[in-house]
Amino acid sequence: MRVTVCRRAHFNAAHRLYRKDWSFEKNDAIFGKCNNPNFHGHNYELIASVTGEIDPETGYVIDVKILKDIIKSEVEDAFDHKNLNLEVPEFQDLNPTAENIVVVIYNKLKAKLDAKFDLEVTLYETPRNFVKYSGL
Repeated sequence: MRVTVCRRAHFNAAHRLYRKDWSFEKNDAIFGKCNNPNFHGHNYELIASVTGEIDPETGYVIDVKILKDIIKSEVEDAFDHKNLNLEVPEFQDLNPTAENIVVVIYNKLKAKLDAKFDLEVTLYETPRNFVKYSGL
């Protein structure tokens, strides 16, 4: 029997959407106010959903404390109150769009989980704008 266990987390981060190889005018036309050279921030909300078989001995798919600790070390400690463009190595050459952020988070979490688990990450950039990624 496969069950999905979910953990919600939060982090606050600043970013600027732009491409270094484009002019300011082209960046402004594509990314609008998100191209602000002084950056802007979001209160991100993350949901990590781990799917797997229920362990007959523990009754768990995964111990939620393990999932919580992985999210804290791989996401919250790495991204919270950071400027994604300047302080997070994964975004040195990757535009920190919501789409790219969710893929980076997925890869960081997936690397720490047992391969038997399926993972889906949902990232809310605003209460109305969110992205999902499950490795496909």
